[in-house]
Parts: sequence; structure tokens; C-alpha cells
Amino acid sequence: QVQLVESGGGLVQAGGSLRLSCAVSGRTLSSYDMGWFRQAPGKEREFVAAIRWSGASTSYPNSVKGRFTISRDYAKNTVYLQMNSLIPDDTAVYYCAAREYTREWNGGSWGQGTQVTVSS
Repeated sequence: QVQLVESGGGLVQAGGSLRLSCAVSGRTLSSYDMGWFRQAPGKEREFVAAIRWSGASTSYPNSVKGRFTISRDYAKNTVYLQMNSLIPDDTAVYYCAAREYTREWNGGSWGQGTQVTVSS
């Protein structure tokens, strides 16, 4: 099992930047993927970014590609989401997730979420 704790959310003006952090503890194997998702009120949960814990493969949807970057620091057991050129549509609760890449995200581990609000 893995435990995830997000931090770094807050209020930022459009065009600004934030970096979210996800502290990881517990068992993490080389076969794990780490991901970020977000959910705005009344909307479906949306995939934001993913990276293999061991490896360089990353994935982004078109809505954030070129603006968001996922990375990880092995020494700190932390996954980051760097968010640049933020727009109001980025406003949501952001969740960190972990999965074995042979499984679905819903079967993995999730953090408590951190609020990101982007003002006009």
C-alpha cells in the first residue's frame, strides 16, 4: 500500500504558476505509475498527468500539455506537478494517485486533494 499527501494548492491569478507536491510513503515498486487528476464542482474527474515512478515516460491531455509538467524526486519520495500559464478553467481540487500500471486508477491509492483556484 502507498499513502499520498498533496500540498501546494492555493489562489493564483490567471497567467501565474503553482507547483503541487505529493509526498509518497509505503510500498512503491518500479511498476507503479504516479498521476494527477482534478475535479471541479459538478464536473467529472479529469486526468491531468502521469509518470512512471521508474522511467521517463509521461502522459498529458491536450488541455494541459505544454503548460503542466509532472516530475518526481526519488530522494524526497515526492511527485510534483508544475503548473504554468494557469487559466480559470484549471480551478479544481487536484488529487495525486498511484497505481500498478497493469491496473486501473480507481483500484490504486489516492491522496486527500488540494484546492487550486485561478482568478481572472
